[in-house]
Amino acid sequence: MAGANRRLIGWGVAAVLVAGIYALPTRSTDEMAARKYPNRIPVRFWHMWSAEWKAVVDKIVDRYNKSQDKYEVIALSVPGSAADTKFLLGSIGGSPPDVMAQWNPVIPTWAQEGVITPFDDLMSPQEKATFDHDAYPVVKAVGAYKGKIYGIAIGINLMEIYYLPQQFRDAGLDPDQFPTTLEGLVADGQKLDRRDANGHLTHLGFLPGSYQQMTPYFGGGFYDPSRDKLTLDTQQNLEALSFLAAERKRLGFDEVTRFQAGLNTQSAAGGWPFITGAYSAVVDGQWRVEQLAKYAPKLVYRTAPIPAPVGGVAGSGYGNGNFMVIPRSAKEKAGAWDFVKFWSGITHPERAAEFYTMGGWLPLSDKVANAPIYQAYIKKYPQFKTFVDAVRSPKIQVAPPVPYQVFVNDQVQKAEDFALRGTLTPQAALAGLQSAVDEEVKRRKEMGLDE
Repeated sequence: MAGANRRLIGWGVAAVLVAGIYALPTRSTDEMAARKYPNRIPVRFWHMWSAEWKAVVDKIVDRYNKSQDKYEVIALSVPGSAADTKFLLGSIGGSPPDVMAQWNPVIPTWAQEGVITPFDDLMSPQEKATFDHDAYPVVKAVGAYKGKIYGIAIGINLMEIYYLPQQFRDAGLDPDQFPTTLEGLVADGQKLDRRDANGHLTHLGFLPGSYQQMTPYFGGGFYDPSRDKLTLDTQQNLEALSFLAAERKRLGFDEVTRFQAGLNTQSAAGGWPFITGAYSAVVDGQWRVEQLAKYAPKLVYRTAPIPAPVGGVAGSGYGNGNFMVIPRSAKEKAGAWDFVKFWSGITHPERAAEFYTMGGWLPLSDKVANAPIYQAYIKKYPQFKTFVDAVRSPKIQVAPPVPYQVFVNDQVQKAEDFALRGTLTPQAALAGLQSAVDEEVKRRKEMGLDE
């Protein structure tokens, strides 16, 4: 109990410290005035989507409100930079949302602190059995903590290969025989690299994914669910980091940095460098398929699974995504759960399939994926099928479900940066990762945070 009391005190202090920056959210008169169904039970829904994505969310909310006559979901778009703080302050201050859509790594911490409700407490036995049977392994893993489900996924994100077949042909390669090993893809990438007369990169043949994304293909990863244990400084993780470091050394760290400095690598529109041919093959997410259809409809490209190295784990990968959480202090949990079921497709998956197509999201289950409307979406965007096939794999990993998940993620990124820059050897970078996390675990235990 001492640890629990310290945690509650900690949240209270945090609320006091930031209360002057963010006012506690309240049930505003504007919100109530905007209601279309004032005689129904209100369900307050917060999310972080904006612009064209907000229009999609509003459409789904409208469909839910028209589908029944008991609840009215009232949607509020919250700025992403303040969303987590606003959620915590609302939960502590007595004015939380009833349900929130999230994509930040919050579940382990919020579940540990008792801020969010396990869906196990809200599901009927039949709903729990349906979810356990139907949901893909990665869907269940994304929302899990300590054997309970705290988040219901409404769209998984995966990374696979996008490539330009004409550039392969121009380099004397057969795009119809895409490499089946990572070594083969790297060899092809070297043939596709281009440099100017001064030796500066002008084009990259193949750009691998991040350390977190690539490690599972080497048989590694940062968490072992069978033992509920972090796995950081391991031989498989070392092999993955050594591969990435060797590739960056071959290309030249400064050269890659210079080359990418003129590119808008985060563009969600027509500025994505793959569209302009800056990369022949690149690792990216399924959301690019719909973006390419919108901003580069004439571009001829293909997608393919990321190949594992020789002796590695094919069909592996790293996943995250969008998921729903319900605050422990929510006023209307029953209505919130009803809305989550509606959107996710735990019930009526064929109806929910349309919602996944609205956002170009990967489905919760085969029942959603096999629905006629979702199959029509795949037919319209055939390159999307690579991701739909991949999401079924039981080998996809997620971020370690520990309450200091953000810290672990940051330290993994730091180890990757050190190794790719050549500041540390991969061995030293992993040793530093292990040491930093060990110290954080020790500190948290001393403070009574992880009892």
